[in-house]
Amino acid sequence: MSTRVFRGLLATGAITFALSGVAAAAPLHVAVPHRFAAPPTTDQCETDFGIACYEPAQFQQAYGVNAVFKAGNTGQGKTIVIVDSFGSPTIQADLQTFDQANNLQDPPSFKIITPAGAPPPYDPTDADMGNWGFETTLDVEYAHTMAPGANILLVETPVSETEGTTGFPEIVQAENYVINHHLGDVISQSFGATEETFPNPQSIFALRSAFINAALHGVTVLGASGDGGATDYQSNLIDFYPFRVNSWPSSDPLVTSVGGTQLHLDANGNRTAPDNVWNDQALFGSPAAGGGGVSAVFSRPFFQDSVAGVVGHRRGTPDVSLSAAVDGAAVVYIGYTNVPAGIPGPGWYLVGGTSEASPLFSGIVALADHAAHRDLGVLGPALYQLGDRRHGSGITDITAGNNTVTFTNSDNVTYTVHGYTAGPGYDLSSGLGTPSAPSFVAQLAGGDHGH
Repeated sequence: MSTRVFRGLLATGAITFALSGVAAAAPLHVAVPHRFAAPPTTDQCETDFGIACYEPAQFQQAYGVNAVFKAGNTGQGKTIVIVDSFGSPTIQADLQTFDQANNLQDPPSFKIITPAGAPPPYDPTDADMGNWGFETTLDVEYAHTMAPGANILLVETPVSETEGTTGFPEIVQAENYVINHHLGDVISQSFGATEETFPNPQSIFALRSAFINAALHGVTVLGASGDGGATDYQSNLIDFYPFRVNSWPSSDPLVTSVGGTQLHLDANGNRTAPDNVWNDQALFGSPAAGGGGVSAVFSRPFFQDSVAGVVGHRRGTPDVSLSAAVDGAAVVYIGYTNVPAGIPGPGWYLVGGTSEASPLFSGIVALADHAAHRDLGVLGPALYQLGDRRHGSGITDITAGNNTVTFTNSDNVTYTVHGYTAGPGYDLSSGLGTPSAPSFVAQLAGGDHGH
């Protein structure tokens, strides 16, 4: 999916956030291209830049996965599949650097495959490649953070996914290869295209074979819900729709849609305030908020019958939400240079977006798969059964925030797309809520779900 690159320019000791359009499409993340020589602390980010940033140990504490690790479950025996256009030219070395700095073990296995064809050679002057490399880095490093004992399989595709069908045939081919060869247990997708940019609903239905295949083989598929709040990009990759829209594959009922929250943590990863819906509109002056809403293509799946009062007759997203805020950014290590993409050289960078939330959740799913001694497959039915129970489900309700966004399109008209406000129970800005791993993993693994 196309997203605009949010560039941070140093000014009097603080970041001035400016919005820069890019000619080529990029995946679902928003990055602050300021390079740090060493991983910045939360205090450093707040003091120097006016935003919070968090390291792996803080996320592990916030989501309770460290308690699951102590019980002997790090996701061992499971494989997280990361799918990205192009990949990153330095990801294997970068993950080692990231692990060493954060006292993380290397994954038992980290492999890269290109079943739909090898990507073109990396071009440091190509912003699109640079942005996909950034996305790949975020996906790999934070999936590994949440399940350090799981294998990582990075699947690179040779065509950039933008809007509409572009890039998806190669993604579908690659994912089917992974499923047919039993190479993974959970697939994380940090990309999407606005439903309205496809020629017609049938063109989406024609691209669903990998998700049907995954469901038949018990493989869980995740999709980031988007970074444009209640709207998303038009086909020109510049303008937003001036009304509510949704994006695919997040909107697919066979995919678990992962939305965005903002964490408020101290240096040890303990919450100083409840999570709220991610919305950095005030920071950027343009859409930077968790995607959510109802699908124009898919009708309400049976597992959302209990929330029919919210979603009506349509598929609603997201299902769950995790950290995505740039004010609460994830710290990543990148080893390549791509000046057009805001990566002046190797170092530590800050990034957010629902493409952070999806890999974070993929690690939790790997932990649940390990605990269950089997793959849990399609999660929708299990998640909404847990959501109906609420108490003891391991899902914490998000009751504050919204995904309303304001923007000026190329017609020089300013629009506001009024989104959805979080409240008690399921809503179209945060879904069922956010997971707390100790209870969530046990409850998800203990039920007879996913088949």
